[in-house]
Amino acid sequence: MSNAVSGLPVGRGLLYLIVAGFAWGTAGAAASLVYRASDMGPVALSFWRCAAGLVLLLAVRPLRPRPRVHVRTAVREPFARKVLRAVVTGLGLAVFQTAYFAAVQSTGLAVATVVTLGAGPVLIALGARLALGEHLGRGGAAAVVGALAGLVVLVLGGGSTTVRLSGVLLALLSAVGYSVMTLLTRWWGRDGGADAASTSVGAFAVTSLCLLPLALAEGLVPHTAEPVRLLWLLAYVAAVPTALAYALYFAGAAVVRSATVSVIMLLEPVSAAALAVLLLGEHLTVATLSGTLLMLGSVAGLAVTETRQARTRPAPA
Repeated sequence: MSNAVSGLPVGRGLLYLIVAGFAWGTAGAAASLVYRASDMGPVALSFWRCAAGLVLLLAVRPLRPRPRVHVRTAVREPFARKVLRAVVTGLGLAVFQTAYFAAVQSTGLAVATVVTLGAGPVLIALGARLALGEHLGRGGAAAVVGALAGLVVLVLGGGSTTVRLSGVLLALLSAVGYSVMTLLTRWWGRDGGADAASTSVGAFAVTSLCLLPLALAEGLVPHTAEPVRLLWLLAYVAAVPTALAYALYFAGAAVVRSATVSVIMLLEPVSAAALAVLLLGEHLTVATLSGTLLMLGSVAGLAVTETRQARTRPAPA
């Protein structure tokens, strides 16, 4: 059940993605608390999230264990490809985050979330079929449809929404950035040499540079009456839904089929909805429960399919 190049078991890759999806879901609640405690804007928050996450990854880099790779199967990645991978992944991450925040501002959180996270699995499934030769199959297609239906029920089932064309287009742009990032991570993971930690470090560095001018224009240093609370919140955002979650995401996305990755990451709104009910006092509605069950069932079905296919793949030479 191991990927032929990286050696990471597919089952562990699935676990990494599940943890990353739930961790991403906590970022929204933490961001809401940041906005309450200060006047920090969304672009500045994204910049500090990536910049601080980069510092954390660099700090723990010497402490991580050396990968056990067989000498005959080890692949040394050329420096030029490392730079290309960092630039492309970082640009994809910057487009993904910035366009999503702009879509939220334009058309609201619900519509932006549904369009971005709903278009992502469709674009990724098409891209994986055309560029990577990955077949979803009937079961996989049914799981994707079920997950998207659950997303719509979960996010839009609670009330009225406002749809603006500009916000929808920005959300689609965000989905394109996310899809490119996911597909390229899988592509480089298949042909070897790509290290998840190096991918995360390079992506965060490029994204931070891209967001810095926008963050300066918005206001890089926030005003707050609770500096200690704000620092703790920023530390959490940088550590858990950023440094940890993206490191796990890049590791898992390199060994798991792209369409499966996109559906598993739909656990983000499930996690966010659970936090809203448990910590923020929101009521558990029929739509929340139904959408959550649909999405969890789809994720579980795809995970089972992925592990079964991994068992039937021929062992690497």
